Amino acid sequence: MQDFIIGAYFTSLTILFVFGSSGFVMIYYYMKHRGRKPAGAGELKNFPVVTIQLPLYNEYYVIERVIDATCGIEYPKDKLEIQVLDDSTDETVGIVAARVAHFRSLGFDIKHVRRTNRNGYKAGALKEGLVTARGEFVAIFDADFVPKSRFLMDTLPYFFTDEKIGLVQTRWEHLNSDYSFLTRVQAMALDGHFVIEQNVRNKAGFFINFNGTGGIWRKSCIYDAGNWESDTLTEDLDLSYRAQLKGWKFKFLNDVTSPAELPSEINALKSQQFRWTKGAIETARKILPRVWRSSLPLEKKIHATFHLSNNIVFPFILAAAILNVPLIFIKHQGGYENYFSVMSVFAFAFIGSFLFYLYSQKDVYHDWQRRMLLFPLFMAGSMGFAVNNTKAVIEGLLKKKSEFVRTPKYSVVNRKDSWLDKKYVFKKFDYTVIIECILALYCIFGVAASIYYLELAAVPFQMLFSMGFGIVAWLSIKHAWLARRPSAADEPVPAPVLFEPIPVAIPVVAEEVLPEPVLVD
Repeated sequence: MQDFIIGAYFTSLTILFVFGSSGFVMIYYYMKHRGRKPAGAGELKNFPVVTIQLPLYNEYYVIERVIDATCGIEYPKDKLEIQVLDDSTDETVGIVAARVAHFRSLGFDIKHVRRTNRNGYKAGALKEGLVTARGEFVAIFDADFVPKSRFLMDTLPYFFTDEKIGLVQTRWEHLNSDYSFLTRVQAMALDGHFVIEQNVRNKAGFFINFNGTGGIWRKSCIYDAGNWESDTLTEDLDLSYRAQLKGWKFKFLNDVTSPAELPSEINALKSQQFRWTKGAIETARKILPRVWRSSLPLEKKIHATFHLSNNIVFPFILAAAILNVPLIFIKHQGGYENYFSVMSVFAFAFIGSFLFYLYSQKDVYHDWQRRMLLFPLFMAGSMGFAVNNTKAVIEGLLKKKSEFVRTPKYSVVNRKDSWLDKKYVFKKFDYTVIIECILALYCIFGVAASIYYLELAAVPFQMLFSMGFGIVAWLSIKHAWLARRPSAADEPVPAPVLFEPIPVAIPVVAEEVLPEPVLVD
C-alpha cells in the first residue's frame, strides 16, 4: 500500500511539474520577445461596414451600460450595425427594447434580435445573428463589458496589414479589480493569461484563442472555419483553433484594452470556472486529433497540446492534496529517503508559476510589488478550486453534457455597492462544498502531523491546501447564506468583510416588458 501511495503521489507530482514547468517556457519566450514591439498598423483610412454583436441572457443590471458604451464607439453611423442578441426571459427584454428604440431615434442602426429558443446558447445566438449581419467585420462584447470609444479605430487597421488576419483580440481590463480579495485574485489570474500567455504565444507564432469577447473577427474567417458550433462550452476556443488550422492568423493587442466586470461573489465565480474548465476539456477532445493530423511543425503541436489540455492538472492537484497526509507517516517510518529526495525537485515548478505572474503584474502595473503580495492567496485559491474544477474535468472527459450557465454580473464596481440585494445571486451551493470542508480539516490535520513529526518542508504546502479549501468552502457557504436572508430581497445588506461589493449606478427604467419581436428593424 505504501508503494502504491508513493507511486500515485510521484505520478501526480510529475504531471504537475510538467505543466507547471510550462511557466519557465513562457518566461523564456517572454524574455526572447520582450524587446520586440509589435508593428503598428497606422490610421484607419477606409471605413468598412462593421457589425457589433452583444449576446446576452437575463442581464438586467449591466445591459444598458454595454449598449450605451457600444453606441459611444467612434465610427461612422452608416457603417456601423449593432445587434443586441437577446435570449432573455425576464425584465431585461423591456430594458433592451427601450434602449434600442432610444438609439434608433438618434440614427443608429441597432437591432433587438430575439429568438424563440436558446438552442446553442451563446454560440447559437452569434450564429443566428451572422445570418443578417451586414458587416464585413464582426466585433463581440459580452454584457459585462464596457467597450472603449476607440475600439474599432485601434483594431480594424490590423486587418488591412494582412488579408489572412481573421481575428484581433484585445486585453481585458478589470472594472472592479480592487473590489475585494476575490476580484484581486481573479485579476491576477487573468493578467497572467493575457499579458503572458496570449501576448507571448502570439509573438512566438503559436496558436492563441479568441476570449469570447473584446475581439473582432473577419466574417469570412468565421464562415471559412465552419461557423460557431455549440458542442462544447467554450465555443470561442473551439472556433479559434478551427480557424487557425485553416491558415488564418490572429493578432493580440496587449496595449489595447476592453474593461469588464469580474464576478463579485464566489458561487458565480465557481460556475464560471466550471464552464471554462469543462469547455476546454471538451475542446481538447474535439480539436487535438485535428492538431496532430495537421501539417503544423512539431513545436506548435506540442504547444497547442499544452494549451488545450492544461486544465487536466486539477485532478492531480486534488490527488496531491489527499496523498500528502499519509506520506508524512510513510516518510517518518523511513526507508524511502531516496524517493523523497527526488520529489523535492518538483518544488521548482512553483518558481516557474511565481515568475509567470510576477512578470504579468510588472508589465502593466506600477504597484506590482504590492499586487504580488497576493500571490500566496492566489496559489491557495487555485488549490481550493481543485474540487470544483476536477468535477468539470471528469464530466468533460466522460462527455457528459450540461447547460451553458452564464455568469451573472451585478454592476458592482466599487465598495459602496452590494450584490446581495440583486437578482440572479446564487442562493445554493454545490455538494462539492462538503468535500472542500472535509479536505480543509483533513489538510489541517496534515499540518499538525507535519509539525509533530518535524516534517517542516511539508508544512507550507499543507497550509496552502488547508487555506485554499477552507476559504473556498467558507465563502461558498457564506455568500449563499447571505443571499438567502430575507433582508437581501428588501434592502441592501452590508457586504462581507473579505469580499465587499462594488457600486454602480443603474439607470431607472420602466418595468413594463415590451412585446418580444423576432427582429426589430
